[in-house]
Amino acid sequence: MLHRTIALALLLATPALAQPATTPPAAARIADNPEVQAAARLFSAWLDGQIAYRGLPGVAVGVVHDQQLVWSQGYGFADIAAKTPMTADTRFRIASNSKLFAAIAILQLREQGKLRLDDPVEKHLPWFRMKPAGPDDGPITIEQLLSHSSGLQREAGDHWSSFKFPTEAELKALMAGRRAAYAPQTRWKYSNLAFAIAGLIVEQVSGKRWADYVDANIIKPLGMTATSIDKPDPGLATPYASRKPDGTRRVLPFVDAKGMAAATGMTSNVNDLARFISAQLRRSGPNVLTAGSWREALRVRSVDEDWESGSGLGFDHERLKGRTYVGHGGGYPGNTTMTLTQVDDKVGVIVLTNTNDSNPGDIANQLMATVGNAVAKAANPKPTPAWDPAWARFAGRYIGASDGVTQVVLMNRQLVLLPATARAAETRTVLEPLGDGRFRLAAPTGGGPVGEIVRFEEKDGKVTRMVMGDGWSDRIDAW
Repeated sequence: MLHRTIALALLLATPALAQPATTPPAAARIADNPEVQAAARLFSAWLDGQIAYRGLPGVAVGVVHDQQLVWSQGYGFADIAAKTPMTADTRFRIASNSKLFAAIAILQLREQGKLRLDDPVEKHLPWFRMKPAGPDDGPITIEQLLSHSSGLQREAGDHWSSFKFPTEAELKALMAGRRAAYAPQTRWKYSNLAFAIAGLIVEQVSGKRWADYVDANIIKPLGMTATSIDKPDPGLATPYASRKPDGTRRVLPFVDAKGMAAATGMTSNVNDLARFISAQLRRSGPNVLTAGSWREALRVRSVDEDWESGSGLGFDHERLKGRTYVGHGGGYPGNTTMTLTQVDDKVGVIVLTNTNDSNPGDIANQLMATVGNAVAKAANPKPTPAWDPAWARFAGRYIGASDGVTQVVLMNRQLVLLPATARAAETRTVLEPLGDGRFRLAAPTGGGPVGEIVRFEEKDGKVTRMVMGDGWSDRIDAW
């Protein structure tokens, strides 16, 4: 146990290193916000404890707001023996975060008119013939590959056990003996094999090797100078296996993903992945996809059986405390990673670790709940809408053409709609003031004229009608 005690002491003694050398003014303003700094201290204290008590080698994290990396930090060691501190420049195998690049490559080719998402895979890869799960399953499409709804088996062999990933030729030879686990579109089923096939479609349609295509069309345009595909890199964190009962960790070898590169073969760091998250949030200006294609990528396509998680195109979705997050987790020999973005808040977090038992998803959730939420509030302070006490006159009951009654309830400087059929009083549909007696309908769900204009008509000093979107309800005195 002496070795473990020394290792833990070294981890606790290592200072957390903040990056970047220069910070844009907007990012600095957010990073200097007292609430953001307080949240960073809270998160750092929590993560220091995790590193100490779980004996984790190191963790690099970053928080992005819109087009800026506003906060980043390194904890522990990139290499324990050499006492190399972890930083935002440290590089990691990002594993299944590679799938996001595969989806972008497919969507780029679709934008060029070279393929369709509903194309059968066989249209582009004639050798893609495998035994279906049932007698009338229908063909597997490109969209199903990218949304984990193809029904394909998870893997293409024993590569997670042997660390010997198949070449493209071996992958092709494998398919004839494979049988799908499910019919297409039956259920959400994660598949690395599906994304390996998607990468081969990119090669076939573009006429370029996978690594060359991604480098030229995604990595370089986004300025991701520390990102590569299946290349040994002196800047890589030392990859450690899970901790043994005696507290030690074995150093794992560099593993080439070969034919599975589109599913799991990329290397990157916090700084580069911040640029990648910013591209997801950018809807104007130069980008690797059009705004429409980004919306396609981030839209939910399939959900898991519990309806709390699922996939868009490449991007995974998670429902947590009533909010939706997109991104991806990844695991590779000696590296586990997570990117997580709340698109509405334009806030993303990055967690990169150099061991297999760090649980980066939990770290990312904690980072989002602390620093991420504080950054969202600092970047987008919600102004208190100017309240006109005269708006109290709009409170009352309104009846529609089918005799349905809606109440406009006056709360504390706020008007709330409550239909007679409302299932719970706590479900608030709010009238957000826009000025000039107009309001916008804001609601937690997308039913009704959500987002549309609400106004009130008056005659002889009395409110007579509520116009909501394209419909209206008349004011009534009694119910």
